[in-house]
Amino acid sequence: MGWIGKLLNGGDAKNKPAPITAAAAPEMARQPATITEIDAMYYRWLAAAGSAQAPAEAEQQILDELARLAREPIAGAALVPRIPAIIPQLMRTLQDENMSAAKLSAQLAQDVLLVAEVYREANRPCYQSRYNASPSINNMEGAIMLLGQNGMRMLLARVAFRPIVSMQSGGLTIRTAPLIWRQSEKCALAANLLAPAMQANAFDAYLAGLMANVGLVVAFRLIDQMHAPDAFPQSDAFIAQVFAQARILSVRIAELWEFPASVTRAIGQVGQADADPQAQALALGERLSKLRMLVDTGRFPADDPFVTTGLGKSELLAFDKLADDEE
Repeated sequence: MGWIGKLLNGGDAKNKPAPITAAAAPEMARQPATITEIDAMYYRWLAAAGSAQAPAEAEQQILDELARLAREPIAGAALVPRIPAIIPQLMRTLQDENMSAAKLSAQLAQDVLLVAEVYREANRPCYQSRYNASPSINNMEGAIMLLGQNGMRMLLARVAFRPIVSMQSGGLTIRTAPLIWRQSEKCALAANLLAPAMQANAFDAYLAGLMANVGLVVAFRLIDQMHAPDAFPQSDAFIAQVFAQARILSVRIAELWEFPASVTRAIGQVGQADADPQAQALALGERLSKLRMLVDTGRFPADDPFVTTGLGKSELLAFDKLADDEE
């Protein structure tokens, strides 16, 4: 379980609601979940929203401000920390199929936190058992060789986004940002696993999964600042618009941060009828990861038809790999 998983332990476990079962929700169980339904459940769970509903005028004010940020992405990007400057340099090195472990090791040495992350990852039990590695890896070049090019890419991508959840803000942001990041990690993994069969680039799919919800973090910061304490914005129409505007903002921020065009295009095309394979892999990753979060926190049993209907064998295998105890 990753560091965010540890952060989540305990906070949710004490107050888990009873699972929503097929018997308790027969209408939902007969059809596969739509993304609109999943987003609504995911949003209300993230926010721990009570029953009090904010007036329509208050919801519209939040949506108007979110739309403004989407039109002015520099202002939106200012609400989340920029990725560390060393990350793009490292990513360029990792794009080279003939990368040198010595060169990468020298670049990594510029950031002591990255060095610690590489050692921690290389010494995880899954790598030790998979490659029959020595009990402790304490040489940077050895750690890089053990993780491999793809493992290093994914590690650096995850590290790049971690500052986003470190923001000091209101209580709602403090609660939701780590949860959104946890779901983003799962989304990235699912998109990466499913991309090859969909003729999409696996690493671009991974980056898109991590980046897709940056706008949602901004949206929750905005809601945190603007909602009244005695009523929460949570109408179905509001939630749908929040996710739509947050996606636009994610694209704009990704462009500002100079992400590859294939990544920004995939984020923007999710849900479109003519979406390219990259966007289709991301859309499926988003679906599986949000359902996995709802299952792992007791909102549904893993075998509920609402969760599994419409998923093929490969999707179900990916869904199983997203479980917290599988990571």
